Amino acid sequence: MKAVVCTKYGEPDVLELMEIKKPSPKDNEILIKIHATTVTSGDVRVRKFESPILLWIPMRLFLGIRKPRKPVLGVELAGKVEAVGKDVSRFKKGDRVFAMTGMKFGAHAEYICLAEDSTVEKMPGNLTYDEAAAVLFGGTTALHFLRKTNLKKGHKVLIYGASGSVGTSAVQIARHFGATVTGVCSAVNFDLVKSLGASHVINYRTEEFTEQEEQYDVIFDAVGKISKAKCKKLLTPDGSYVSVKGQGIAKVLNEDLILLKELIEAGKIKAVIDKTYTLGEIPEAHRYVEQGHKKGNVVISVQN
Repeated sequence: MKAVVCTKYGEPDVLELMEIKKPSPKDNEILIKIHATTVTSGDVRVRKFESPILLWIPMRLFLGIRKPRKPVLGVELAGKVEAVGKDVSRFKKGDRVFAMTGMKFGAHAEYICLAEDSTVEKMPGNLTYDEAAAVLFGGTTALHFLRKTNLKKGHKVLIYGASGSVGTSAVQIARHFGATVTGVCSAVNFDLVKSLGASHVINYRTEEFTEQEEQYDVIFDAVGKISKAKCKKLLTPDGSYVSVKGQGIAKVLNEDLILLKELIEAGKIKAVIDKTYTLGEIPEAHRYVEQGHKKGNVVISVQN
């Protein structure tokens, strides 16, 4: 099968399209023919090996010394079950599924084997494969961090980085749960963020959002670029600040995939796709994501 292999740490050119062995499912596994995946900011960080100095050695030991120990990157996918192991009962051949692979990676390929009890569910019936692959990373991350704030109906929520993968999901999820949402992004993305449910949008390039009088019950830094200290005066006395940076990795639960599926099928959440590339164009996709200006998600269409 074809797969994009990260041959060493470095610039996007270290990613090479290669022929590697097609996996075979174990007794408790399903073999998925991948139709779509994504390139996330996490894929870029692993390929470049971005790590704080204090964590450099342990992260190298964990990820791989000279190159990633899991050389096929990619953490989310949508596809069709092609074969099942003899002990599998949740899925059958032909099921359309979406999945998160986490630190096991492996989604930048034509096929993958996943354990039946891993983070994989039948995908929403009203989405294409490209759309299904584009809702998982942002959606599960947004759910994880918003859950930590005890978000309630009527809360005022400010989302910094509202036009990114996590931000576009967070705007929709917060609005679904009855919050009034203010998004912070560039002016070019105002219409997008408002269309997702934000009542107010602030241009971070021309306005200093921390100087406003408004206070918020929840401030969510969806891109990891602002500190709690900078936002302190914007929080209500019992307000919560959460950030994708420095507060741990989002824990992905199967219940979250099921919730996202329900919300999508009910029309409460939609996928936001900026650009679509082919498997062989993944280096170009990395270059685009690395610029830090993507709107929603960058999808890799693996096969039609």
